[in-house]
Amino acid sequence: MKIYTKTGDKGETSLVYGQRVLKSDIRVEAYGTCDEANSQIGLALSYIGATHFEGKEEWESIFHKVQTWLFHVGAELATPKGKKVGWTIEEAHINEMEKQIDAWEQQLEPLRNFILPGGHSAGACLHVARTIVRRAERLTTMVEETNPLVLSFLNRLSDFLFVAARFINYHMGENESVLHQD
Repeated sequence: MKIYTKTGDKGETSLVYGQRVLKSDIRVEAYGTCDEANSQIGLALSYIGATHFEGKEEWESIFHKVQTWLFHVGAELATPKGKKVGWTIEEAHINEMEKQIDAWEQQLEPLRNFILPGGHSAGACLHVARTIVRRAERLTTMVEETNPLVLSFLNRLSDFLFVAARFINYHMGENESVLHQD
């Protein structure tokens, strides 16, 4: 199979089941933004690469699941109104992220101030991924007939990524930069 089809050369693309839409269609914007977030998460994980910290294997495992679920969100968003896709986001996915957030937060100092995005390269990338997920969430509110758990998933994913950034910065010995009111 060739990677290029030339079918998108005139500004259109296909949704799941083959319906042609403009590349500016809100569905394309929403699932494309999920893909962007997923790529940013992948970049963050690449910065972890050869590093070692307690719980790294679990970290990589949970992120593999989250990236897979985010791919599934994209598939749901790429499915036309009135159609069903084989992969769906479920409450269990959201619950698993919440449990992980709670577990990571037990290892971190409680937040007392706003923090500025940054720190270790992986942490900074996770902060960027978080903001991309927020954009995906905003776009998804405009997509008709979407699984309501998609919005819940994206909302929780941004929280997950925020805490993950704090967690990795902590494990990499990076101090959080606190917002000062000047």
